[in-house]
Amino acid sequence: MKNKIKLLDRCECLTLLLSRASNYWSKVTFFLNIPLVLTSSAMCIINSISTNANDVKIPNIVVNAVSVLVMSTISNIKSSEKYDKFKRLSQHFLELSQEIDAIEDDDIEIEKYNILVLKYDNLIRSCDFEDIPTHIKNNVSMLFINNNRNVPIQLNGVTGTFKRNSGEIKDIKLAPMSEIV
Repeated sequence: MKNKIKLLDRCECLTLLLSRASNYWSKVTFFLNIPLVLTSSAMCIINSISTNANDVKIPNIVVNAVSVLVMSTISNIKSSEKYDKFKRLSQHFLELSQEIDAIEDDDIEIEKYNILVLKYDNLIRSCDFEDIPTHIKNNVSMLFINNNRNVPIQLNGVTGTFKRNSGEIKDIKLAPMSEIV
């Protein structure tokens, strides 16, 4: 039963983490698309103002350059792909959480538990934790740790900002790199 609860806590923690990461990348995508809308609108206005193409040649070049810069930034960041991936993984972890929660405590068999752990491990492997902002990781980790819930190893101590000391959670002040060298 204890292992079931640990696995359930970890799945729920990752569901929350990945849904927040999905929301973050959704906002990034939205804000990156605003300049594209503005440059497209500017291009339309500039081209409709003048009938002489030579009068709007330089403004067209500037607006096109800004559009290309924004589009290349969007393609390099790949925020919409990250949004889709984190949203999909969040849904998979939620389904796994529901599957674990549906099992009665007395009914869990070793084979069934091993299958659930295998599903969990496969989902963890497909998650890019480096694409999740640290503030989201810290927030979710502290939320679960402060409520005495289990946290996945990817969030438990990996960020290096929290330490469990006799049941209390305290912030650790990290030394700057200049003092370490």
